[in-house]
Amino acid sequence: MSLAEWERNGWLQVYKTSRQEIRDLLAIADRDLRDAQEHGISADWRFGIAYNAALKLCTVLLHTEGFRTVQTSAHYRTLASLPLILGESRKQDAEYLETCRRKRNIVEYDRVGGATDSEADELIRFGVELQDEVAKWLGEKHPELMKVDRQLMKAIGPRKIAKNTKEL
Repeated sequence: MSLAEWERNGWLQVYKTSRQEIRDLLAIADRDLRDAQEHGISADWRFGIAYNAALKLCTVLLHTEGFRTVQTSAHYRTLASLPLILGESRKQDAEYLETCRRKRNIVEYDRVGGATDSEADELIRFGVELQDEVAKWLGEKHPELMKVDRQLMKAIGPRKIAKNTKEL
């Protein structure tokens, strides 16, 4: 399927983003990736914050391509759009993020202790890698959105991926 087919199915709406919106979403993702590295908070919270960063990065991709989700299954569709935008090679990443979405819902709404530090660290590393990929993609596919945001993009990517989030 394509994003246009999703729109015809009623899963997406046509949407026009702005440089400011993309800048704000990238800044939220960057803040969340930094905050998720704080080991003074629970693994559940770190996981949830890292999930939010990944969700915002997928939202950047979707909005930049001219679409936004409708209310029903918004997070699911946003994450599932990843391989439709960045290519089929990202299908496993979308599946990973769907697993993270489900876990995040459990630790957010159902119970404490559903995420481990290693799961939070893994999602943080994934988020940093995705952040770098989104920055590169924006520069190649939508340079018009980057004109005002050179300083932000310098600040957020690309970064060295650390084996341990304490090194990030």
